[in-house]
Amino acid sequence: MNFDKIVERINELARKHKTVGLTPEETVERDTLRQQYIDGFKRSLKQQLDNIEIVDEDDNNPTIKH
Repeated sequence: MNFDKIVERINELARKHKTVGLTPEETVERDTLRQQYIDGFKRSLKQQLDNIEIVDEDDNNPTIKH
């Protein structure tokens, strides 16, 4: 499932939760989708941080450790 579809489904379940409530199966689905969203966000952020290059005024490229 792609990122946009995960967000869309999470939002659908959130709206339903506020109006009529969720079944136990929907609650499990919501929790699973939330975890998938968080994991995807973390992966994306890590990739962005891994691609950051810091260069000082002397044009040196220090190694960044995380």
